[in-house]
Amino acid sequence: MKKPVVLRGYQFSVYNRIVRIALHEKGISYETEEIDPFASNIPADYLKRHPFRCVPVLSHGAFDVYETAAILRYIDAAFNGPALMPVGAKPLTRVAQVVSIMDSYGYRPMVRQVFAQRVFCPAVGEESDETEVAIGIKASLPVLDALNTLASEGNVLNGKNFTLADCHLAPMVAYFIQAPEGAKELTKYSALADWWARISQRKSIKATDPGLPPG
Repeated sequence: MKKPVVLRGYQFSVYNRIVRIALHEKGISYETEEIDPFASNIPADYLKRHPFRCVPVLSHGAFDVYETAAILRYIDAAFNGPALMPVGAKPLTRVAQVVSIMDSYGYRPMVRQVFAQRVFCPAVGEESDETEVAIGIKASLPVLDALNTLASEGNVLNGKNFTLADCHLAPMVAYFIQAPEGAKELTKYSALADWWARISQRKSIKATDPGLPPG
């Protein structure tokens, strides 16, 4: 019997993994459908579900939702399991802030520049662009500093209350620190490094590790 929840996305996408972490934390069974957003022949059926040609899309029966932040809010509201949104004005605001920081300022330098150029490109037989790595590291520093401040504050990223902020941040940090330069920079931000040391041991984080494509 087909499971009612289907996650359509790209195995190596951090946004796909963000959703997978939330599904694992809520204990939701789901099926996956691999969609490569960089392919020239994206299935027409998928484009009907996501008009902007990105990933992922979560389908719950006949209900489709795209945009990762929206998917996470739906997962938390529509299914039983531990709540992934905290209680209180300050923690709620900080969750939204972490998500916005990563989408607006963190994703491109940490994932598309540092990780992709230093780790992913060599894994698929391509050369790294050293200029892109250097630019990405420089742009990542204010992001790490802002996140470290929020982790130090303790409303979110505290290693105790697992929230949608953790779901959103963990895959990006996991990729970033696969680059030696990224791992070195993380150690300079003690609260954020402590957060990662704790959160990286969660079952949902380990279970959703996409690995790297075969060389």
